[in-house]
Amino acid sequence: MIDWQPLWLTAELAALTTAILFVVGLPLAYWLAFSHRRIKPVVETLVSMPLVLPPSVLGFYLLLAFNPNAAFGQWLASQFDIRLAFSFAGLVIGSVLFSLPFMVHPLQSALQTLPADLREASYTLGKSTLTTLFKVLLPNIKPALLSGCVMTFAHTVGEFGVVLMIGGNIPGVTKVASIAIYDEVESLNYPAAHTYAAILFVVSFVIVLMVYWLNRHASRAIAT
Repeated sequence: MIDWQPLWLTAELAALTTAILFVVGLPLAYWLAFSHRRIKPVVETLVSMPLVLPPSVLGFYLLLAFNPNAAFGQWLASQFDIRLAFSFAGLVIGSVLFSLPFMVHPLQSALQTLPADLREASYTLGKSTLTTLFKVLLPNIKPALLSGCVMTFAHTVGEFGVVLMIGGNIPGVTKVASIAIYDEVESLNYPAAHTYAAILFVVSFVIVLMVYWLNRHASRAIAT
């Protein structure tokens, strides 16, 4: 019998990360899609960095920053009594940073491909930027919204390097499913490792299959 806690903790981490990134990623994707500021290439590069950066690098620098003996860690501890190293809150922050491009890129691409006259017509009718975004643009990029949320969730489920560096392996606090697999393999308990791995495989397959199925129906609905 396996311990189900790492799986529940993984689901909680993925759900929180997806919710935070939806709130943060949507305005960022909108700005990247339509901004002409000179700093835009720098921001785009920073958003894309997790795609090419080894997870252990990001995790290492976050661990240094969260260290209670470092300046930022000391400030958090003294001002707010917050300690992020080897905590679930630290895992959430690391996951948000590491999964940022999986939410922002689909939304940015979808917004950029919308006809410019959609926004112009809305502004001509006196609609504000927020009204145009929520009433005109977002209904036309439903497949991208779905893809961004699902890919962010699935990517967080599979995280290992960042999670291990920031959170370590504390049962009930930071021991997620990917860490549990590593732990069981190190203990030569292959049946338990296989059970965790098989559950993650099936969940990931079902999630991606649902994305394709729902996107197909959403695209047909928008086309009609």
